[in-house]
Amino acid sequence: MAMKGAILAGGRASRFGGEPKGLDKVGGERILDRVVQAVTAATDEPPILIANADDASTWKEDLTVVPDVRPGCGSLGGIFTALSSVEAPVLVVAWDMPFVSSQLLTALIAGWKSYDVYLPESNGPLGFEPLCGVYGPTCKAHIQEALDTEDYRTTSFHEAVRVGRLPLDQVTAAGNPDTLFFNVNVHEDIQTADELWRAQHQTAP
Repeated sequence: MAMKGAILAGGRASRFGGEPKGLDKVGGERILDRVVQAVTAATDEPPILIANADDASTWKEDLTVVPDVRPGCGSLGGIFTALSSVEAPVLVVAWDMPFVSSQLLTALIAGWKSYDVYLPESNGPLGFEPLCGVYGPTCKAHIQEALDTEDYRTTSFHEAVRVGRLPLDQVTAAGNPDTLFFNVNVHEDIQTADELWRAQHQTAP
């Protein structure tokens, strides 16, 4: 089956003052545009945008906007919406990761086929990144069961499916994991992201 892409932008961004954080710029370019470029390069077509804001259709007019089918269920609800919107495996990426790369996403797509969920390992608290990975159609029913019991953890259904991980050394081949998975939660993170971007683009004298 062809791989589809989905960008999750459905959160309330409470730590960001409720503003659409993916519309802020890093290195002079909107975070949303950066993520769209990476996902499109990996899947060969524009992703759908999972978003609940009334004006979401104006954020990037060439994207199809899909609101959460189960509002108020957090990121897991966004993943469920993505799987409910297409009859295919879905490459899911949160819209607040300005440095996610097409190389990393391509590696995820290449490795997922023996699994239902395929996630990159990281240095984060879980040891992997649930909002940057591939979710197969089999996950949908199990996620629905988790939502029905109000278990909104992104890992709540993992015991019921085959979960694989892209090893950290392969993630590192695509870039520094701490940078690849850097996500914007508060306004101060934009300044940090700009500093990371400048460090990446410094030219040797």
